[in-house]
Amino acid sequence: MAAKKVIGNLKLRIPAGRATAGPPVGSTLGQWGLNMMEFINPFNEATKDQMGKDVIVHIQVFEDRTFAWKSLGQPVDDMIREKAGIAKGSAKPHTDKVGKITRKQLEEIAEVKKDQLNAIDLEGRVKVIAGTARSMGVEVVE
Repeated sequence: MAAKKVIGNLKLRIPAGRATAGPPVGSTLGQWGLNMMEFINPFNEATKDQMGKDVIVHIQVFEDRTFAWKSLGQPVDDMIREKAGIAKGSAKPHTDKVGKITRKQLEEIAEVKKDQLNAIDLEGRVKVIAGTARSMGVEVVE
């Protein structure tokens, strides 16, 4: 069997367990002529345990109007804001600090995101996440 030809790669940020036929899901999948209920029902079922959080989803669209999707979980910036106890990052991250995060908290995030980060070991993953935190105006403390 030959592999299906991919005609589109979509990346969506959707509230876990609460995908609906409205935007952003309906309008995005509708543009590609996909049956949105074939995505919405399985997505809501798979993410109901993460209710109240946003989830990143990658969808591959194939030539025959079928698709495959993969949930990547909560975005790293949301996890950092949650751990640091802040509502949003800083508009001037290098001068205005909005919160603090510890190395232990960075390691916890790195462990959750280990399959998605481009790093060989825990130390590398922590550095990637620490860089994201610093760019949000969150100070990394020991």
